[in-house]
Amino acid sequence: MTVPAIRVDEVTVHYGEVLALDRASLSVDRGRICGVIGVNGSGKSTLFKTIMGLVRPDGGSVRIDGETPTRARKTGAVAYVPQSEDVDWAFPLSVRDVVMTGRYGGMGFTRRARPADRAAVETALDRVELAEYGNRQIGQLSGGQRKRAFVARGIAQGATTLLLDEPFAGVDRRSEATITRLLKELAGEGTTVLVSTHDLHALPALADEAILLMRRVLMHGDPAAVLQPENLAKAFGLDDSGREDGA
Repeated sequence: MTVPAIRVDEVTVHYGEVLALDRASLSVDRGRICGVIGVNGSGKSTLFKTIMGLVRPDGGSVRIDGETPTRARKTGAVAYVPQSEDVDWAFPLSVRDVVMTGRYGGMGFTRRARPADRAAVETALDRVELAEYGNRQIGQLSGGQRKRAFVARGIAQGATTLLLDEPFAGVDRRSEATITRLLKELAGEGTTVLVSTHDLHALPALADEAILLMRRVLMHGDPAAVLQPENLAKAFGLDDSGREDGA
């Protein structure tokens, strides 16, 4: 029996007394692009951070290729492209430096880049069309270019599971097209992609499947089916007085 790339079983997360995820469960197979949609406060960012092991659930379990999130991070199997507000763009790192951090897991304590590390970084920069910006400070890039830089970090890392939290928010059309093309290429190569987005119109062209989230998984299936008005009403018509998680 094939082990899912991502498996979330009955995960519950609280922030104090506020319920962010309520027994959320999902399973995504290898080489699939799965879009996650829901209103602000529906738990999308919390779900991503829980899968990454950055948030500890109150109950339930998460597995990435059958491993715990901690193990998956240590082996470089999973990579995370965060929302823009989660990053200190003033930090003095070049674009190439940011992408190189994806290689740190295999460098040991010295973090001395080997020829293979440098080659992986240059290949990743080329794939996201940022080769000419490698020496530029990361904060000097446009919003779309910044997103591409973090996708490049995941590529250089060699991650087989890629989580992208709102990668199309505030990006230009070129970056959106580049990211979409690249995600499809990566999925074709066997990478599993979980991506949250507010762009419902673009979802069917991007994703193989979609999840409708409102603290719990309300529906998981073909994007066209999930996007039916009667299904969207289940989430977008509910009271959204809960925690604003930035998703």
